[in-house]
Amino acid sequence: MAAPASAVPGSAAGLRAGAVRFPVPAGARRRGAAELPTSRSLLTGRRFPGAVRVGGYGGRVAVHAAGASGEVMIPEGESDGMPASAGSDDLQVPALDDELSTEVGAQVEIESSGASDVEGVKRVVEELAAEQKPRVVPPTGDGQKIFQMDSMLNGYKYHLEYRYSLYRRLRSDIDQYEGGLETFSRGYEKFGFNHSAEGVTYREWAPGAHSAALVGDFNNWNPNADRMSKNEFGVWEIFLPNNADGSSPIPHGSRVKVRMETPSGIKDSIPAWIKYSVQAAGEIPYNGIYYDPPEEEKYVFKHPQPKRPKSLRIYETHVGMSSTEPKINTYANFRDEVLPRIKKLGYNAVQIMAIQEHAYYGSFGYHVTNFFAPSSRFGTPEELNHASNNTLDGLNGFDGTDTHYFHSGSRGHHWMWDSRLFNYGNWEVLRFLLSNARWWLEEYKFDGFRFDGVTSMMYTHHGLQVAFTGNYSEYFGFATDADAVVYLMLVNDLIHGLYPEAITIGEDVSGMPTFAVPVQDGGVGFDYRLHMAVPDKWIELLKQSDESWKMGDIVHTLTNRRWSEKCVTYAESHDQALVGDKTIAFWLMDKDMYDFMALDRPATPSIDRGIALHKMIRLITMGLGGEGYLNFMGNEFGHPEWIDFPRAPQVLPNGKFIPGNNNSYDKCRRRFDLGDADYLRYRGMQEFDRAMQSLEEKYGFMTSDHQYISRKHEEDKMIIFEKGDLVFVFNFHWSNSYFDYRVGCLKPGKYKVVLDSDAGLFGGFGRIHHSADHFTADCSHDNRPYSFSVYSPSRTCVVYAPAE
Repeated sequence: MAAPASAVPGSAAGLRAGAVRFPVPAGARRRGAAELPTSRSLLTGRRFPGAVRVGGYGGRVAVHAAGASGEVMIPEGESDGMPASAGSDDLQVPALDDELSTEVGAQVEIESSGASDVEGVKRVVEELAAEQKPRVVPPTGDGQKIFQMDSMLNGYKYHLEYRYSLYRRLRSDIDQYEGGLETFSRGYEKFGFNHSAEGVTYREWAPGAHSAALVGDFNNWNPNADRMSKNEFGVWEIFLPNNADGSSPIPHGSRVKVRMETPSGIKDSIPAWIKYSVQAAGEIPYNGIYYDPPEEEKYVFKHPQPKRPKSLRIYETHVGMSSTEPKINTYANFRDEVLPRIKKLGYNAVQIMAIQEHAYYGSFGYHVTNFFAPSSRFGTPEELNHASNNTLDGLNGFDGTDTHYFHSGSRGHHWMWDSRLFNYGNWEVLRFLLSNARWWLEEYKFDGFRFDGVTSMMYTHHGLQVAFTGNYSEYFGFATDADAVVYLMLVNDLIHGLYPEAITIGEDVSGMPTFAVPVQDGGVGFDYRLHMAVPDKWIELLKQSDESWKMGDIVHTLTNRRWSEKCVTYAESHDQALVGDKTIAFWLMDKDMYDFMALDRPATPSIDRGIALHKMIRLITMGLGGEGYLNFMGNEFGHPEWIDFPRAPQVLPNGKFIPGNNNSYDKCRRRFDLGDADYLRYRGMQEFDRAMQSLEEKYGFMTSDHQYISRKHEEDKMIIFEKGDLVFVFNFHWSNSYFDYRVGCLKPGKYKVVLDSDAGLFGGFGRIHHSADHFTADCSHDNRPYSFSVYSPSRTCVVYAPAE
């Protein structure tokens, strides 16, 4: 996740004589830094009866289909490119509503026209008025609730209270010297380019530079024309008055850079706070673009922020590879072609990756170069509505020093990821990163972020070559980077304080306690932790024959998470879709997917097994793995191809030759047409995934307080559990089907089938009769007060609900 958890906008304290003064409190620079997390943004959809619009976030963006970041609007009567499903009225996918969301996600909402529009407009006006109220970050709490939640934390109270004292001290310093987090997080209103009625002011923090000048098309790149002045805090500044005719001194769309004399020589750099940068065809370096379109060309948001959904169903996407054609897709095409598909599938959140500008397309969005600029590969900032090691375009060596935004020496370099590590203890680094986080929420209306690689931030060893055992001393000791953890507390404080409906998700493999606990209670502040052990477990199992799978082992992995800390679960990651790895579908069916997925020819045993287990793995992951669910685009129908970014051949430093693919885009796309084709078996897998989302939308089982696992039978290969009012019955046996199999339940009465993986619509064999009624008997079974009997075919999962 190469996108940094960005900073909150901050304004300057002590502005005088045209220069910005940023007093730094004593000791503010001594706090260390850690690795920059990849942030994904959440996009949310608003009520908008006539168009689709999507917002995105740099690095990785999550589009929250119902309460995330960004904005997504689906037109009435949209064409979603997906054929209507036949039959199964119980499993229709409902239209997304206010409660739609996406790592980072966008919410999608439809509002119909009619007599109710007057009330709808009134509600929108009221909500928009509420959004205009001043944003205030609530005061700090006492941070003591974590000790009530987990008594084992009392043994590490000194460390945790020290951590919280650092956080409270920073909040106090920011209040005293910057006017509070709300002001501090608006740094983009002071730094970079800001156009006023009188002209354009440009400011840059570059304490290591000896001189600086603004150059560009506007002054014919003359380094002597517009020289900048430096204040005592290392901030360079220049004011350019408007032209005589009142026009801007820097034309919209023109190239700009800052030329600096530095300890390492003369260098031209793209301004750190640039809002747009492009890479010319055939060139490696980027060009910073002064982006200030006329008011009539700017999009004005008309719709209020949606409410966050209770359960998060995330569709993870990448704009560039979202076309069925071998090309780089655009924001506009994504809006018109992909968002309606996501809505029809039933996901309520969209996570968009690779939104922040990054140097190498094949990096999947890692190694961000310009933190405030959306990727120009997909379109302009208006169409959108890890730190890079690149010294030409990014922040690395910006002012000619090895430090500046990053730690010096080995502490400032991530040897495995080839990226720089931010100095989170530096005042101006905090301003930059906090302002960056707020920028995407404010400018593009994203609904939140997914922070990748957070483990690398929180520990000085970055989690590399470390096996976390769960011993609390591994989390709260000298290996913990307190500065990085405090930064995460600050950014979560900021996001949730200013945008209460926003969502943050953290990717942490260490399992740090308090990670997904509110900051005021003493936690790090994330809403969700990514349940990363689950896809790892499925890879481990898929390398074995399913005859050897242990039911108890599967259940333990899915449910082994910290009480009171919510998780987003997923069966497979986007990394598994890349060349050199394997998706679940490939693990199960391999090369048979190319020749035996047509319905007009017999399937092989590998295909039958693969399709059956693909559905079971996804449903049990969603049912037991967490309070949120994530799927990478195409995996819902078992996409048969891997992702291979266009690339040229290269020679590694060790001399190893890596062949390229002639810069081909053929494998850098998603074949959605395969999932839609009614003559292919992919269609059944897609329809089952769609039915899963519909079931969760109707019953809300992921976030239900009631969960009881009544059976984990190793010989029968059966797993039976209750979530909410639903009873899930999984038969993982490869050949045994069971008649009159007794299923325990909590509530008495009549139960009916509401989801059946063996249905013909889903590519099954149709062995379950959906019209059958299942009446409970007053006999306890598996420690449940009531029970009913079912027919459970081999390799199937069936969900039962009380008949209404």
